[in-house]
Amino acid sequence: MLVLLVLGAKARAATKKAKQAVSGRRSTFGSLRSSELYLKSWKCSATIHSMDSKRLDLNLLVTLETLLVEQNVTKAATRLHLSQPAVSAQLNRLRHEFDDPLLIPAQRGMTPTAKALELLDPLRQALDQVRGAVARHRNFDAAKAKLTVAIACTDYLQAAVVKPLILKLRTRAPGVRVALRNLDMAQLDAQMARGDVDLALMTPQAAPPGLRTRHLFDEHYVLIGRRNHPRLRDGITVREFAQLEHVIVSLGDGGFVTPVDDALAALGHRRNVVLSAASFLFVPEIVSHSDFVALVPERLVRDRAAKLKLMDCPFPVEGFAVGMVWHERSHGHSGQRWIREAIVSLVDA
Repeated sequence: MLVLLVLGAKARAATKKAKQAVSGRRSTFGSLRSSELYLKSWKCSATIHSMDSKRLDLNLLVTLETLLVEQNVTKAATRLHLSQPAVSAQLNRLRHEFDDPLLIPAQRGMTPTAKALELLDPLRQALDQVRGAVARHRNFDAAKAKLTVAIACTDYLQAAVVKPLILKLRTRAPGVRVALRNLDMAQLDAQMARGDVDLALMTPQAAPPGLRTRHLFDEHYVLIGRRNHPRLRDGITVREFAQLEHVIVSLGDGGFVTPVDDALAALGHRRNVVLSAASFLFVPEIVSHSDFVALVPERLVRDRAAKLKLMDCPFPVEGFAVGMVWHERSHGHSGQRWIREAIVSLVDA
């Protein structure tokens, strides 16, 4: 019933906006297009609202949302933790309820019908409101809870933040599982909207518009070398720094120049870069077994003082901010909120 009330309210609001757009004396093509979209939203919301509420199964709407996102019965069944025949049976019931095929078999997966595409957004918005309402009134018992959290971040933040989080979860929330994802900025917004990623650790200023953010800490770079490095000493000059054998991290094209080199060039020096790595995790290990040096984020190596010498860079190097990013759909979820607070307590420790 709550879903029907939400959709009914959306339908009434959409109808009012559509009438205002159509009756305007200065209507333009844009306003006519806007009214058309609102009417479509009203029609598909009304379609759901007109369903017999006595026969409506909320699980069917959850299945419909998942099918429209996955466009594949097998993938939808996996995501819903149901068998493929069970999802196929629910799809047949949905087709009967909506009097529409909804999804048509294609060469790969299934293709949604026009009605199905119109249903997706209002259906998702309504279900998200229901999920949020339920989550806000549910206490999260970390010791007993079963929860899977998908976190997207770089390898550096996996080591600096996620590793201590996982160790904490094993003692305080053993039923919470973490699925690590590579951070894909181009796909992050869509991944979070679908629920494929629950939380991203990244520079908050780079987050897509509309996502929630929270600053965690400001990171800075330190110069590292092996403990008995013959040329690494306190008070090293910029010239001596440039002449060392450097390892850099190039996440994109494997190049040998970073913004540090631009800053160094402004001082009249050029680094001796001998290795370009694709990951920060590789750098401390090779540095500890050679005469190479590297500039790395401080949190990556703060617990490696036994093998590495850590020093400030002899000239200013700009650091970066690290924060959490998440979607509105998971904002009120008590378990997701507990995870976010657990991360905050870890980085503040």
